[in-house]
Amino acid sequence: MLDYDPNSEEVQRDPYPTYKRLRDESPVHWVESYRGWALSRFADQWELTQDNERLTTRDGTTPMYLVANAIPALPNLNHMDPPAQPVLRTALAPFFLPRRVGRVEPRIREVVRACIDAFVEKGEACVVRDVGQVVASRLACMAIGFPDADSDYIVDVVKRFVSRDDAVGAMPPSAVAAFEEMQTYLASVSRERRTYRGEPENPIDVLLRARVEGEALSDEIMGQHLILLLVGATETFPKSFASAVLRLWQHPDQRRALAAAPRAIPTALRECLRYDMPTQFAMRRVKHDFELHGRRLRRGDNLFFLWPAGNRDEREFPEPDRFDVRRNPLRFLSFGNGIHRCLGAHFAQMEGKVLLEELLAAAPEYEVDEGGAQLGRSELFRGYARLPIRAGRRGE
Repeated sequence: MLDYDPNSEEVQRDPYPTYKRLRDESPVHWVESYRGWALSRFADQWELTQDNERLTTRDGTTPMYLVANAIPALPNLNHMDPPAQPVLRTALAPFFLPRRVGRVEPRIREVVRACIDAFVEKGEACVVRDVGQVVASRLACMAIGFPDADSDYIVDVVKRFVSRDDAVGAMPPSAVAAFEEMQTYLASVSRERRTYRGEPENPIDVLLRARVEGEALSDEIMGQHLILLLVGATETFPKSFASAVLRLWQHPDQRRALAAAPRAIPTALRECLRYDMPTQFAMRRVKHDFELHGRRLRRGDNLFFLWPAGNRDEREFPEPDRFDVRRNPLRFLSFGNGIHRCLGAHFAQMEGKVLLEELLAAAPEYEVDEGGAQLGRSELFRGYARLPIRAGRRGE
């Protein structure tokens, strides 16, 4: 009998065999403990992420809202439906477009080079802690408007929020406490920024001046919006980068080809993001009954979009379990789809491009210490909490 539990040892260790069975045997699969349906095929997810008539995000998009009821689903971009959500997203969009990314890239490249130079000088580093998290937190401060001096604290509190203990369920007390701590911190950022009266300089300024359904955003609601941006900017990217570093090491011919022709790195990055997506699922709640693959989804049921399962669907990607940096998929689910597609997608792709360019330029023959690697545990995010690498000095 096919069973899917996001917290099971089998899924935590390697979810892809289970995801394949779901696609083949039960593409709309009932998960009793989550009171919802898991969707595993690419086409179903691509279509239904655009369905705002039968599905809603107002009650939340993660188990802590829809299953555990640990925290009330206060409004943020992920917890809003049309018509209010597109209006607010449109107001924020200019700060996440390619031209904005281009202005930040030189400063991010300085941060990246400092991290890579320190790695090469020392001869070893943890890709997640010493590179990915440092760069992601600094970019979050630049892109969103958090104080740069808070970047280390931001990494720490997000880490505590997403961490899971093997002995507890989906939302342990430590994670709830970290969430409340983030909320307090972000509300204070909002209060301090309210005195600014000039032209909007960052997304925080836009949110502070926004009107949602005619109302200004309180500091508490501001905190909810900023948590969404903060976790997205600092938690998923270091895992994506670590996976890319590992896959390129496991495929040395592809790695050397990229080192020799770095212009191909943006295309390669798309394959890295398809092949190893950190976010395991996002959720919706059913507003109106409908049928899919012979299953009746009823109002009030939860629904999972199993993004990585869709990204490995052979119905969309030939030989999906083969890693190939030349693949260049036209579409994939790593940034979601529809009105809730990741706002920071352009920033993430720039960040990954710069990191891979600088790493392959400085240490094209780096080595991964697989014995020292450690996967993090979370029902929502899958990726390395630790991935040690070694390299010689620049130019050796």
